[in-house]
Amino acid sequence: MAVSRAFSLFAFTLSLLAVAYTVSGHNITQILSDTPEYSSFNSYLSQTKLADEINSRTTITVLVLNNGAMSSLAGKHPLSVVKNALSLLVLLDYYDPLKLHQLAKGSTLTTTLYQTTGHALGNLGFVNVTDLKGGKVGFGSAAPGSKLDSSYTKSVKQIPYNISVLEINAPIIAPGILTAPAPSSGGVNNLTGLLEKAGCKTFANLLVSSGVLKTYESTVEKGLTVFAPSDEAFKARGVPDLTNLTQAEVVSLLEYHALAEYKPKGSLKTNKDAISTLATNGAGKYDLTTSTSGDEVILHTGVGPSRLADTVVDETPVVIFTVDNVLLPTELFGKSPSPAPAPAPEPVSAPTPTPSPAKSPSPVEAPAASPPAPPVDESTPEGAPSDSPTSSENSNAKNAAFHVKASALFTALVALAATSLLS
Repeated sequence: MAVSRAFSLFAFTLSLLAVAYTVSGHNITQILSDTPEYSSFNSYLSQTKLADEINSRTTITVLVLNNGAMSSLAGKHPLSVVKNALSLLVLLDYYDPLKLHQLAKGSTLTTTLYQTTGHALGNLGFVNVTDLKGGKVGFGSAAPGSKLDSSYTKSVKQIPYNISVLEINAPIIAPGILTAPAPSSGGVNNLTGLLEKAGCKTFANLLVSSGVLKTYESTVEKGLTVFAPSDEAFKARGVPDLTNLTQAEVVSLLEYHALAEYKPKGSLKTNKDAISTLATNGAGKYDLTTSTSGDEVILHTGVGPSRLADTVVDETPVVIFTVDNVLLPTELFGKSPSPAPAPAPEPVSAPTPTPSPAKSPSPVEAPAASPPAPPVDESTPEGAPSDSPTSSENSNAKNAAFHVKASALFTALVALAATSLLS
């Protein structure tokens, strides 16, 4: 019985370790940081916050451009246009060199990050991937009449089946993507109109009447993120009467609903630290923290949570979200009260039990042992055929994935198994 129990526990330990070692993440900035030829591409991923969006996703392929190929985009277009162009190079599926040469029917259309922005009309957010044989793979816009102007050159990094990084020789240009107008200051200055259209009229009126709108507008060039409560949020139960606040407190409350930086949803999803707001100053922190639930982002103030509901506008360097609750800073409204502890139960005198003859416990069969989980192969897949572009050496590259450390778990469970065996 002891042997059976120990074996079951040991098998369970191996299963846990197999799961633990497959829990991994990636950091595209770190993956590219050791390769100077991608420094321009990497820099733009950070500037546009696409790096955060990439890091927040799994099962993804990034088509990178070396500095020479990036020269056709870098410094020649507004940042918002460059972001759209680079979004078209982020495929929402996993493609390694082997898969590129085993496409069903030799060609496929795959969804890109650009398709999720709402800026892509029709099929402009899709990319055509075609195996041209002879070791060559072509990429192009899925728009009718588009050519395969970009080609696969080499593999950079794979973390199966989490992220694959492949180099291509030229940007994939969808029709009109480089001629799209940059967000105008006039559009941003019509912030109140955007808010009213999004169902945030109360918030918009407060920004105007308090003068905080000018503070928002003054940060636009460097970056602005707005969390706008809906009209229903101001009517919700528990929202304090704002007429009881001083003018300075109203200003702090409204400034608390904005950040002096561009922080789109992908950045909020990967955020781990407290976030300073426009209200942050020496007298008080006025900061926020975030958490995620699936694809949702939840803001925490210390008083109560609020969920990101919708994106009103996301045009680098400005993003405006609606939120379903008014953000109440602890500096103005105190911390959320902790629930009172339940009263201790009254002591009850138990009757003295009558002794009964002892019975031998019936033996209990241990559950059947589960077979150990198979090991996870994280080796980089083999590259293309001998006449295809070569793959870069990754054996000595710094692994940008992080893995759950399971040694302590292993030690503890093995010790427990040994104890059961000896008992």
